Amino acid sequence: MIKGMTEIDSGDFVLAHNQRNIIDRTWDFFCSLKLTIITLLLLAITSIIGTVLQQNASPEEYIREYGQSNYELFVKLQFTDMYHSWWFVGILALFSANLICCSIKNFPRAWKFVTSPALIAGEGTLKNSVNRAEFSSKEEPQQLAQRLAGTLEKAFTKPTLTEDDGKLHLFAQKGIYSRFGAYITHLSILVIMLGAIMGTVWGYKAYVNIAEGTSTAQVWPRGSQTPMDLGFEVRCDDFTVTYYDGTQRPKDYTSDLVVIDNGQEVIKKTIEVNDPLTYKGITFYQSSYGPAGNASFKVQVKVRESGEVLNLRVVQGQNTPLPGGYAFAVTDYAPNYDRFGPAAQLRVNTPNGQQGAPFIVLQQFPQFDEKRAGIFSFTLAGYDEPPMYTGLSVAKDPGVWVVWVGCFMMVFGSCGAFFFSHRRIWICLDEQNGKTRVRVAASAHRNQPAFSMAFDEMKKDLAQTIENKA
Repeated sequence: MIKGMTEIDSGDFVLAHNQRNIIDRTWDFFCSLKLTIITLLLLAITSIIGTVLQQNASPEEYIREYGQSNYELFVKLQFTDMYHSWWFVGILALFSANLICCSIKNFPRAWKFVTSPALIAGEGTLKNSVNRAEFSSKEEPQQLAQRLAGTLEKAFTKPTLTEDDGKLHLFAQKGIYSRFGAYITHLSILVIMLGAIMGTVWGYKAYVNIAEGTSTAQVWPRGSQTPMDLGFEVRCDDFTVTYYDGTQRPKDYTSDLVVIDNGQEVIKKTIEVNDPLTYKGITFYQSSYGPAGNASFKVQVKVRESGEVLNLRVVQGQNTPLPGGYAFAVTDYAPNYDRFGPAAQLRVNTPNGQQGAPFIVLQQFPQFDEKRAGIFSFTLAGYDEPPMYTGLSVAKDPGVWVVWVGCFMMVFGSCGAFFFSHRRIWICLDEQNGKTRVRVAASAHRNQPAFSMAFDEMKKDLAQTIENKA
């Protein structure tokens, strides 16, 4: 009976041991440095892919750029929307789990350093520390300890005096909270990821084109064919573009926007690149511009044979009939053609529909077209540019403030982790051969070379304190 019970107990122990081994191996996997390196490399490589390959473009763009077969491969691998793919999110989740597990594993040790510092240095520390020193004095240990405490307080915090086994021990430290720098940095990464998730789940990116003098209450999300309601209207009162002198290269472009909510104008702002408008968490960025229609022209047409003159108003791109079954159209124009002022490009169609060669007329040179052969001569009397539309990028990102908090935490934590160190110093005073023996040991958990230089200066201060007996 006892034997049977022993066998059962032994089996339960083996099962529990195996289960424990599985848990330990899983925990070690998530805490391993190898996992950290692998996930960071994967994130770096995949981010390069996401940067090189345009995200959320139209299928036509991918096919035109990479071909049908490559486009189908990109879709299967989810490269066209990589940052929302299951495998990229999985890498982020694995990296986050690694950060959390590593922090949980190592944080208790750092917390112990802060809450329960070693006030007394062991003999091994006093004899073997890289940063150590030894002095002797005829002064009483208690008095000398008080004076040494004053010296330590200048370079560290106020030291702690402890008596143990007939010996006096001084302990001081500084930069204690630098041990938390790495954990603050880890937490900041998780906070930034949380902000990004909030922006992905509850935010969106969209675009909208608004012609001058018109308004809209809808925007078009990226990658979607269905408009989204804003809950308010945005009106474009005016659009202005300025050019570099003597060129048609845009120097700056601005839009006068008005936000209308419940029939009331609530915000008016002139936006430009890098100076957006934000209302109810939705931000409108100046992105692009273009003509919202066609330009109109005042054209004077002279029939050479009869001398008849026709004053016409025509619209760019539209055929306008002429006597004899002919027709003409304005195909293009320039506000300042090669510094000759406003110009229009025309084309005359024959009665059988054949298109003639294009030619140019200049507003500042009314007789310019007289030299051209043909049934008609043309003069550009004036033109009205088309109304412009402003192209706006629209973004709602409720997690942006969380990301900013995470970035601040990352800067704060990184400074604590890389530019500061936890420095500790121990002094042991005991009597030996009728004198007071003073043994010093010190350590820093980071940047040992710099601390060794600081310790050399501290040794000089301690030696001077011991020599200058009050």
